[in-house]
Amino acid sequence: MKYKFIEREFKYDGKQLSSLFAYLDYEILGDSIVSWVGPCEITPEHMVDGEDLLQKAEIKGDLMLHFIVEKFQVDLFAGVSLQRLLASLVIDCLKKLSDQNLITQNLYRDGDDIFYKDQKHSISIATQSPTSTLIHFAVNVSNAGTPVKTLSLEEMGVEPRALADLVMDSFSKEVHTITEATQKVKWVK
Repeated sequence: MKYKFIEREFKYDGKQLSSLFAYLDYEILGDSIVSWVGPCEITPEHMVDGEDLLQKAEIKGDLMLHFIVEKFQVDLFAGVSLQRLLASLVIDCLKKLSDQNLITQNLYRDGDDIFYKDQKHSISIATQSPTSTLIHFAVNVSNAGTPVKTLSLEEMGVEPRALADLVMDSFSKEVHTITEATQKVKWVK
């Protein structure tokens, strides 16, 4: 799985969760994870979570660290599993990068989201296109502009780029070793 940090800051509005985003915009062909820092405001026409649509949820923040994963030849169940793996890896990476042990030791994953007490640290969705499975995952860089009580990287003293690089490297290695694990087992008769 290839990965890249995008230096340019831009807003995530949901349009980026589409087939070949990394390839057409950044020439990263195949399975990939890309990240960047920018604001977030997901418009209803680009919202893919039915629960959020029914609740007319506001999903936004003034500054977030975004990840887009594209994985080919897997179904949505595998995509949701990778989404939850990604959330767990983000927690692991935060524990390595932050000296705010009181916070990081009490981070927890609930489904595909990360929390500290009643503060939400992430947003995420997994979906499918006709050609691939896609994940958007983002964590708050700041708490400004969020419609719910949140936890930010600023509070943990973590630089977004450092987290992005560690998460993408860790995720890429996990996907590689998962693939290897599927290739070294014998068929059971």
